[in-house]
Amino acid sequence: HRLDMDTSGLMVFAMTPDAQRNLGRQFEKRVVEKEYIARVEGVVTEDTGTIDLPLIVDWPNRPLQKVDHEHGKPAQTAWRILERAGDSAVLSLRPKTGRSHQLRVHMREIGHPILGDRFYGSATGVSAAPRLLLHSYRLDLIHPETGERVAFSAPCPFFATEG
Repeated sequence: HRLDMDTSGLMVFAMTPDAQRNLGRQFEKRVVEKEYIARVEGVVTEDTGTIDLPLIVDWPNRPLQKVDHEHGKPAQTAWRILERAGDSAVLSLRPKTGRSHQLRVHMREIGHPILGDRFYGSATGVSAAPRLLLHSYRLDLIHPETGERVAFSAPCPFFATEG
């Protein structure tokens, strides 16, 4: 499991090599459910949606990623509105795949870059926030020792969440 350097929030770490292998398999097989919270630029008119755009590294501009319908790897993100506030909105983002910068590229591609995103955001959006407003809020996974489904969450510093 990894987070972009500027993303805040929850991460999971294994305590033993066996647990690491188990968790790695869960991420690989997409057993782990992830939820992020992001404040995005612009007025989002729909309440929910799914973004399905394939991604690939933008080699001349690494570490940037880009949409590439011919050579990109599949990438899907489900989203829903949590709050509308003037010229921005807070969204719940649930990646179905785990590509590098997936959420950041997907939000830019639908015209709503994440505020504070110096890689993919607009000048207005970068200056509107002191940092990238992307937060790893929730992880649901199978505990590698007990086999029980467990959920962890971390309070979002820029949006108050309930339960």
